[in-house]
Amino acid sequence: MSDESPPLVYEGLVYEGLHPVPQPKSAFSEISEAMSEAVNRVHSAIEAGRKPGRPLSILSNIAREAPLGSLLVAFLLGVAVARRRSVRGR
Repeated sequence: MSDESPPLVYEGLVYEGLHPVPQPKSAFSEISEAMSEAVNRVHSAIEAGRKPGRPLSILSNIAREAPLGSLLVAFLLGVAVARRRSVRGR
């Protein structure tokens, strides 16, 4: 009989020590994981901003009460940003 015990098998993988060799991930799976983490962070930030008294809640209330005024302000803000970028690009 041998003093060594056989390696443990966990879900088809052989476990031979404290730190098993990490399996290489494909580039697609790494990008997919990074994108899902980013989406989760953005989603949680939006949900936090929609709570009463927060900026997104205030903006949605203003847009609901005065949609044409909000549209005008958004248009003028867009024109100002576009002009600033076109001046900077020259």
